[in-house]
Amino acid sequence: MNTLRLAVDLANLETPRGLETLNQAAEILRSGGLVALPTETVYGLGANALDPVAVNRIFAAKGRPAWDPVIVHIADFAMLDRLVTEVPEAARTLMHAFWPGPLTLLLPRSSAVPDSVTAGRPLVGVRMPAHPVVLEVIRMAGVPVAAPSANAFGHISPTTAAHVLEDLDGRIDAILDAGPTIHGVESTVLDPCRDPMVIYRPGAITVVQIRDTAGSVEFFRSDSAGAETLQSGLPSPGVGMRHYAPNARLVLVDAPLADLAAALAAASRRFSGERVGIMQPAELHLNIPGTILFPWGKWSAPEELAHALYAGLRALDAEGCTVILCPVPPEEGVGAAIRDRLRKAAKPRGQGIGNRE
Repeated sequence: MNTLRLAVDLANLETPRGLETLNQAAEILRSGGLVALPTETVYGLGANALDPVAVNRIFAAKGRPAWDPVIVHIADFAMLDRLVTEVPEAARTLMHAFWPGPLTLLLPRSSAVPDSVTAGRPLVGVRMPAHPVVLEVIRMAGVPVAAPSANAFGHISPTTAAHVLEDLDGRIDAILDAGPTIHGVESTVLDPCRDPMVIYRPGAITVVQIRDTAGSVEFFRSDSAGAETLQSGLPSPGVGMRHYAPNARLVLVDAPLADLAAALAAASRRFSGERVGIMQPAELHLNIPGTILFPWGKWSAPEELAHALYAGLRALDAEGCTVILCPVPPEEGVGAAIRDRLRKAAKPRGQGIGNRE
């Protein structure tokens, strides 16, 4: 198939041309097609969440296994009512604080939600995205939109339209290009129905923000899930399988900032003869012969690191690197999400479910 490229200007969404482009994307979704959509986190591959045939097309295009559930995106609370049977008080509090925004809540699903969306599990992940483009397209389509990241399964998530096309050109109906995403890492995934609440995937909304807003919360640990759960489907999108991975071997370097330069130099010597790329924090001025540096962002600004993480891994892949050395930032704030993505991306190929680290 030919993938249709649709471009929109965020400053001119309400012009006749802008509205026509958004409606074109909405019509493709209504008719059962696949559209890559910009969100504030990463680009998502969208389909009508209530149409099982359309949802199955997502899995086919990505090469995504059926046991991995997907998140549903909504534009208003009327759509939420179609998807879930219950909204606990903690969830309502979090919606009021963080929706629209990068927080996915796991809630009891209604009979309208296809099994393929939840991998047969009783909870469906739902969020209301903050990006004006995807929010308006969902509103125009009039249906909730299932949308995992718009990349080949297990590969680096896309933060630009070009990234999407690298993986899915010719496999999806259209891509809506609104420029780079804002946060650069996926939404936080939280089960607010449990006490304490459980974070299955850290993201742009931090554990401290959740705790301060709605009470006690803890991180999911895979050893707390029984064999029956793991065999019948993952408990949530984003649980610790190998994901977000570059083609190059990803090697993590965990050291304080003061020791990072020496640690990266030592790590690079282990791979003599390889084409080595390095994700370089702005505070470091590395001079390691034979390496390729990607200017990652300030170590003291984890939001910058999150924003550029996937773009940097893709850029070093494009340079032909066979090994990428990446420092691991502290766990505070969005640093927890960065650590989570890096740990999963660095897992050996074929490794399955693990804990958040």
